[in-house]
Amino acid sequence: MEDDRVRQFLILGSDSALLIDTGFADSHVADVVREITDAPVTVIMTHGDRDHTGGLHDFGSCYLHQNDWHLVQQDGVRLLPLREGDVFCCGAYRLETVEIPGHTYGSVAFFDREQRLLFPGDSVQKGGPIYMFGSHRNLPRYIESLRKLSGWADKVDTLLPCHHACPIDPSYMEKDLEDALALQAGRLPGEKHPVMACFTYQGRWTSFYA
Repeated sequence: MEDDRVRQFLILGSDSALLIDTGFADSHVADVVREITDAPVTVIMTHGDRDHTGGLHDFGSCYLHQNDWHLVQQDGVRLLPLREGDVFCCGAYRLETVEIPGHTYGSVAFFDREQRLLFPGDSVQKGGPIYMFGSHRNLPRYIESLRKLSGWADKVDTLLPCHHACPIDPSYMEKDLEDALALQAGRLPGEKHPVMACFTYQGRWTSFYA
């Protein structure tokens, strides 16, 4: 599911459903979900940015890494802790939680070993821009997380990111790492963003807002 701004993923089982992220508040993800299924829905979050958590009020609870709990400013939403190794099963899918801090301190990916499928949230993209400005982001941690993911490239066939091209191939874990290292080293050309308080840095493969 997507609205040309951000993408969510709904997995259907025989008597339950699993939703990855909830979009903006005006994405009305819950309405779309209810059109597809009336089964109970478990919500799991890749991270806490508002374009992913905006629809949480319609679901009431979610699993979110505690390092991003402060990003959810919604009354009546129950936040459940999400940690490395937590597993969520639904239908033919068995999603393992992988902590990949950096884009936010609580960013995670969901990895299905049997399907060789990875949901990386915003942390791996084709083209970008990937947001890396603001106090809740950390470039060195992001680089560490990309190194972690790159070490699994032989275990993954397909990535389903939340922005821009989808699906993408696992080479983008290494490509984004290459560009992030260049950003850290000050080797990427930068241009002041016309609206936001950041610069746009263009890498070989991916751009960053930083």
